[in-house]
Amino acid sequence: MASEPRSAGARRVAIAGSTGSIGTQALEVVREARGSFEVVALGAARSVDLLAEQAHEFRPAVVALADPARAAELERLVPPGTEVRAGEGALASLAEAGADTVLNAVVGFAGLGVTVRTLECGVRLALANKESLIAGAPVVQRARSTPGAEILPVDSEHCAIHQCLRAGDARSVGKLVLTASGGPFRGRRLVELAGVTVEEALAHPTWAMGPKITVDSSTLMNKGLEVLEANELFGIGIDRIEVVVHPQSIVHSMVEFTDGATIAQLSHPDMRLPIGYCLGYPERLSRPYGAMNWASVRALEFERPDLETFRCLALAFDAGREGGAAPAWLNAANEVAVAAFLDGLLRWPQIAEVVEETLTFFEQAALSTIDDVLDADAGARAVARRVLAKAAAA
Repeated sequence: MASEPRSAGARRVAIAGSTGSIGTQALEVVREARGSFEVVALGAARSVDLLAEQAHEFRPAVVALADPARAAELERLVPPGTEVRAGEGALASLAEAGADTVLNAVVGFAGLGVTVRTLECGVRLALANKESLIAGAPVVQRARSTPGAEILPVDSEHCAIHQCLRAGDARSVGKLVLTASGGPFRGRRLVELAGVTVEEALAHPTWAMGPKITVDSSTLMNKGLEVLEANELFGIGIDRIEVVVHPQSIVHSMVEFTDGATIAQLSHPDMRLPIGYCLGYPERLSRPYGAMNWASVRALEFERPDLETFRCLALAFDAGREGGAAPAWLNAANEVAVAAFLDGLLRWPQIAEVVEETLTFFEQAALSTIDDVLDADAGARAVARRVLAKAAAA
């Protein structure tokens, strides 16, 4: 079924990673906004059937596929006249499809090209791919200075901070406070987690997400990456960012100002709220995603994270203080370790162990170009695989 007719002032949207969790929820927002948005381009890594189905509903001019081997199959499935782009650089090329906003919902480091190309084109970037900003920070920040370029964070925590900062002058910020649900293992000690299964790690108590980010949430690496992302997005400094565990997941983050006032963004957990905020910015959508029934809220609890059990969070702070290529190494090592855990090759506690040992081999390097970032990522992954092989054999 085709989407609603587009209004004359519809905002043009391109979505890289349209078949994943964030991408499909973004299309739900577009569908429910009834003509407020026009989808001009969609892209995915390899999910040909779903991408073709989306193309028939939303009628983008361009679809992109990272896997060139399936390009001919996609061409047969999309509506007549739809341009198909495939292979290396196809997803990044969506930045040139005429969108007002490009949503980068690609999973992991693979989203770097979309982030950089969108900013270099002077287009607004709705960023749901924290890894590209973290690993390629110097390159991304340079691209961010392009006239017209802008980053709006889709992560619920950073979107919350973005909203809170509209309440005061950024120069008056005392600190940023990121909230964490605590994941499925909150309150458990490291000795209790030696034998947890992949299924247990994927049973997040609050959010429905893809497997990689869900495992990251179970180790609190996701929160560590969010600390690094917040540092890059808002320039507040790593030691003025705090993490608190908030199991209700109602307070999505807070900003404490220098006069002691704290501004928070609260809602039921629903990723459509930050997605809609970024797609519609600076206006807000009329559909109330995550609206609260305040009479039903019994308590809002906060506690310090356990950095001994959830060592990944501490490692992320260390990488942020080191700067340069250290966050790229952290991210690469974590992606290798999480993939091994999901494949049954590594126990849950060994994720942090692999990341920590990989970082002992870290050597600082300047990141001036995308090739520098790719080299740092590749070097870190090579080391992480050697560390992984030793850990898996233990």
